[in-house]
Amino acid sequence: MARYRDAQCRLCRREGEKLFLKGDRCVTDKCAFERRGYAPGQHGHDSRRKISDYGLQLREKQKARRMYGILERQFRNYYEKAARQTGITGENLLMLLESRLDNVIYRLGFAPSRNTARQLVRHRHFTVNERVVDIPSYQVKSGDVVRVRDKSQKLAVIQTALKRIDRRTELPWLQVDKTKMTGQILAVPSRDEIPTPIQEHLIVGLYSK
Repeated sequence: MARYRDAQCRLCRREGEKLFLKGDRCVTDKCAFERRGYAPGQHGHDSRRKISDYGLQLREKQKARRMYGILERQFRNYYEKAARQTGITGENLLMLLESRLDNVIYRLGFAPSRNTARQLVRHRHFTVNERVVDIPSYQVKSGDVVRVRDKSQKLAVIQTALKRIDRRTELPWLQVDKTKMTGQILAVPSRDEIPTPIQEHLIVGLYSK
């Protein structure tokens, strides 16, 4: 399966804001965006270039795609599925992205980043409703219970993430129990319950042309 293998900090610099792709490193002085907050490449320092409406829409789509760690074809499939659902397409899209298992594990605080959460899922460290799931894109539903497997509960990466869980913003649609290492999805998140700085209407405008 294709995946991005270049430096992740370049993605933050290209989008002009932190995407928190490397967990706790992003909130330290080691963050590349803090040291070089301009776009990579020869023309990264050029602030005089004007961005067209299409360019704004494209950048917003790329930001969302990179933030959730999704390739282009899969992201477009999410958009088409969101467009078929009732309601506002942009909000439906964000709900689908937030309902991915790797994102839920990150939101619960069991992993420092979505990228680490994907690796943990692929290595079969989590169960959903007591069944092992190794598909990061698995869509969780209201009432599902995500749990760290017994043999994985002493993993250093999970233990370290749990120690920092108090720094995370609590989300009303998730409930976590650190002692049992479980998390429950209380409801499908609404747009105001998703703390993601994305202007989804720009993405809809891009794909609806």
